[in-house]
Amino acid sequence: MNRRHTLGLFAAATISIVGFPKDGICQGKTLKDQVVGTWIYASSTATREDGSAVERPKLQGAVTYTAEGRFHFITVRSDAPKYLSGDSARPSPEEAMAIASGVIAYTGTYTLDENTKTIHVNIETSSFPNLVGAPNQRRVITSISDDELKFTNPRTPAGITLGFVFKRAK
Repeated sequence: MNRRHTLGLFAAATISIVGFPKDGICQGKTLKDQVVGTWIYASSTATREDGSAVERPKLQGAVTYTAEGRFHFITVRSDAPKYLSGDSARPSPEEAMAIASGVIAYTGTYTLDENTKTIHVNIETSSFPNLVGAPNQRRVITSISDDELKFTNPRTPAGITLGFVFKRAK
């Protein structure tokens, strides 16, 4: 066997044993390339400025980032009541309040700062109108892999820091 052939076999064996990095950072793949796609809500945390935890409702939802710089975000309470009337235009006041307070949806454009791992969002439409055009809307990526995205929303209008975990949609 010649030296080149032996070296090639050794390299192939090493790659199959060691594998590729599990942190999701692949050479040649930008952070934006990794972020683009649809991510399904897995969990979230909320913390007040004093460090105390805020109870979070049971949620379901998703966030999508496109290669063209658009995004869509939605979370909905998974335990929201069904309307007794069966008509979405005729909820009782209690049903309407439960739904309105349990949904957050917004869409707009985003840019990504590779150095700070920060997604800067420009919210154009939202179920919470106060977010539309609000300055300094950012999401700091704390971890990303092929299958999982974690980021924080460092300060909501209520002064709470939110942490989100999403799984890549299959």
